[in-house]
Amino acid sequence: MTRPLILTGIDLPLEPSCGSTIWCSDVYARLVGHGYDTVFAHLPGSGTWQHGFATTARLASAKVPYGPGFDAYADALTDEVAVLIRERRPDLIHAQHLGFGLAYAFARAAGEVPMVSIAHGTDVIVATEHKQARAVLNEIAAASVSVVVPNAAMADEVDRLTDGRHTDRLAVVPWGVPLPAAPTAHPRAGRRLRLVHAGRLDANKSTVTAIEALARTTGHQLTVIGSGSELDTLTRRAAELGLADRVTFEPFLPRQELFARFGDFDAMLFTTRTLEAYGLVAVEAQAHGLPTLFSDVPGLAATLGSGGLGFPPGDIAALASLIDHLAASPATRQVLHHKAFANARGHDIAHTAARLAALSRTAREGAR
Repeated sequence: MTRPLILTGIDLPLEPSCGSTIWCSDVYARLVGHGYDTVFAHLPGSGTWQHGFATTARLASAKVPYGPGFDAYADALTDEVAVLIRERRPDLIHAQHLGFGLAYAFARAAGEVPMVSIAHGTDVIVATEHKQARAVLNEIAAASVSVVVPNAAMADEVDRLTDGRHTDRLAVVPWGVPLPAAPTAHPRAGRRLRLVHAGRLDANKSTVTAIEALARTTGHQLTVIGSGSELDTLTRRAAELGLADRVTFEPFLPRQELFARFGDFDAMLFTTRTLEAYGLVAVEAQAHGLPTLFSDVPGLAATLGSGGLGFPPGDIAALASLIDHLAASPATRQVLHHKAFANARGHDIAHTAARLAALSRTAREGAR
């Protein structure tokens, strides 16, 4: 008997450049165990990533952001997707992001194929700021049997952006990560902390908050691991604050290499400015035993639980105070280490895959 096929993808190169592609790799590798095959569509890229997709399909359209050229880009993607649907004959479409061009193309080309759309955070953030993005989000939601969100805060925001028209389609599926058997980071003695900030360096991640908070402390070291549009600005700001010897910038690391580095640090700083779908790298850090000092944006406290300490978004003084508090109390570091690891055990990617598989079965049965 032929296994049902899911067509999905993101209009980005096939690289671990953001949490969305990493999450998809984790989930769809596990959906095989729930009886599904997957084709993952993507834009041209390096192709060297050891991802978990059994089958991929490379698209040819050159990416265009929102603005005057977006409609033509979406038209070209829609033509490509229509060909993919004719050739692959999927039983179900999973549209990643409520606003990226490929999800929009899926919505326009799906025809009789049932579609489940999945919010990732960046899509929802852009839709709050950009009229064109909000219109695309609404069209994708309208074309979907279900709209998957990772937490209740994201569900509320999508409901607001769609003016409550699709409340009954919203489905909360908590995200997860692959869990190590045991923590690899352990509390150290001493009052000078080695801190890490890892992930995409863009305005919403607000890495500058971590750097400016460090300037209000004494002796602690910060390593920023990642790449993105804010790198030059962050480098200049660290120099302006006289932190050249206390802030180290390192390029993006493949996942397993990042995991191997977690043992070098005492805590992770997670400084998102507005909305966070999940906080993938923060949960991964917790799974390896690292406490997190996190920006208390909607939904993130529920995800990171008692394995971290929250501060108001963008509040430099509050974050500096938390850093000093953690440095002064080895007992607090020890407690947070155990709580971080315990909290992460509730975020197993296997549970995410099982929930998404069940939702997919419901969507297919409803279509039949």
